[in-house]
Amino acid sequence: MHGLIHAELKRFVETEYGADAWKTVLSEAGLSDKIYLPHATYADHEAAAIVTTASRLTNTPSAELLESFGEFIAPTLLNTYRSLIRPEWKTMELLMHTEETIHKVVRLKEAGPQPPRLDFMQTGPNVLKFNYNSPRRMSALAKGIIKGVAKHYGERVDIQESNGGNGSSEMTITIG
Repeated sequence: MHGLIHAELKRFVETEYGADAWKTVLSEAGLSDKIYLPHATYADHEAAAIVTTASRLTNTPSAELLESFGEFIAPTLLNTYRSLIRPEWKTMELLMHTEETIHKVVRLKEAGPQPPRLDFMQTGPNVLKFNYNSPRRMSALAKGIIKGVAKHYGERVDIQESNGGNGSSEMTITIG
């Protein structure tokens, strides 16, 4: 998994739960000696261990924690990849073009991180169907990022999700 996710996860935990919370989460997850750098690549199981541990310690369901983290990280992602985002885009256009712009660049530049494949299809003037498929099973993170992107553009989103199992999920996103 991309180190940016780990570095931002640290910032999220410290912001939401206090400076000492990150050390506690790492210790409880068996990762106390780890330092996460934004441009490195790390094993997926480390992020899963951090989320599972943070969920347990904060008594917050993992999906809720991931969704909150997704909203939190959206401004950083938008800033990091701003050169790939056209100024005229809003939420719908950004989502529709994420795979062919941002994820394509991530896959080309760095061999290690493999972002999930995102399949968006416009089904109405303000409606997208979104198929999320990843062995990481972090569709809640995707939902949070979508909410954070909409917030950035001053738009609202309603996301209805149906889980397909095996890390896949289908969402209907209405943008208003």
